[in-house]
Amino acid sequence: MTTRTHHGGGTGRTILLAHPSADLYGSDRVALESVSALVEAGWRVIVTLPAHGPLSALVRERGAHVAICPTLVLRKALLRPRGVVTLLRDTLAGLRHGWRLLVHLRPAAMYVNTVTIPLWVLLARLRRVPTLCHVHEAEGSAPAWARTVLGLPLLAADVVIANSRFSIGVIARSFPRLGRRIELVHNGVPGPADRSMGREVLEPPVRIVYIGRLSPRKGVDVAVDALRCLDERGVTAHLDLVGAVFPGYEWYQAELEAQVARLDLRDRVTFHGFRNEVWDLVRSSDLVVVPSRIDEPFGNTAVEAVLCARPVVASETSGLLEATAGYRSAHTVLPGSAEALADGIVRVVSEWDRSRNDAWADAATAVARHSPQTFRARVVDVVSRMVT
Repeated sequence: MTTRTHHGGGTGRTILLAHPSADLYGSDRVALESVSALVEAGWRVIVTLPAHGPLSALVRERGAHVAICPTLVLRKALLRPRGVVTLLRDTLAGLRHGWRLLVHLRPAAMYVNTVTIPLWVLLARLRRVPTLCHVHEAEGSAPAWARTVLGLPLLAADVVIANSRFSIGVIARSFPRLGRRIELVHNGVPGPADRSMGREVLEPPVRIVYIGRLSPRKGVDVAVDALRCLDERGVTAHLDLVGAVFPGYEWYQAELEAQVARLDLRDRVTFHGFRNEVWDLVRSSDLVVVPSRIDEPFGNTAVEAVLCARPVVASETSGLLEATAGYRSAHTVLPGSAEALADGIVRVVSEWDRSRNDAWADAATAVARHSPQTFRARVVDVVSRMVT
């Protein structure tokens, strides 16, 4: 571990936490837990975001400040030839604005939350600010060059933590020495204020909920196709889709709506859009699906389902296997297959008494395993060691 300043932790010193969006999905909610951890430890926390959004108000509620600062956010589109102009423009703007913010704040430490905002690690290095990078992304199926590009800035960080062993393994494939020094810090996942068992009698339709981004990689269309497969198996179901698309991906929602119409499912698929609070929808469901097509670094939604005492059917891949391990109410199936997803749902439905009881028992285990208090303590410990 490298130390480049003499500052100690807490006692009102400033830490700058950089995050790539102001949404309220998985890594955004984990960022809130990091904010709470640092505020409670006595840090003056400034959260820098590229723009305002739902996250901004919650950051302030947790006792931190928000600083809007444009920065480069790496998206796949920017790594293609047609994205070069935007990549260069955002890089130059991010370097200029980021440097000004660091000069103005003179933070004692930097917390970069995800590898998609690499400029913050580099700028902090130039300013000799001790820097922690928290890895939430890992795509083992990505080309080697893409994994290398995403992982390179981590070499400039003093400390790197990751949300799963899978994430660490993906990084280690490109940078073995880096992989050996990454610390594992499982996500703290807050559960609902109260929970209840699933309904005793599973009268049709079976209530299924998906929560997350509407995107091809998340396999939302697979979940829609699974309703058709369930019909063929004699199971009538309703699917609630909770989430929105990334800007620029509106075409995918249009495709989903067309798919629903084509399959004559308009009365059995509900688009709820983004919801700040999702617990009521989870409680009103019978089970949760996480049908991701490709690697997930972890699986917050799967854990949230278990915390709410609902069975979950998730893709048998990457961090989702890690997130669901040890829970009897969690079932994993072949990614990208509507038939496999339907089979997993049928398994839950056909053993409903066992499924609802297993889910109730698993909820207590999940509360202990993913305690936000444990996560906060780990974050504070890592930051304190970095700056001491």
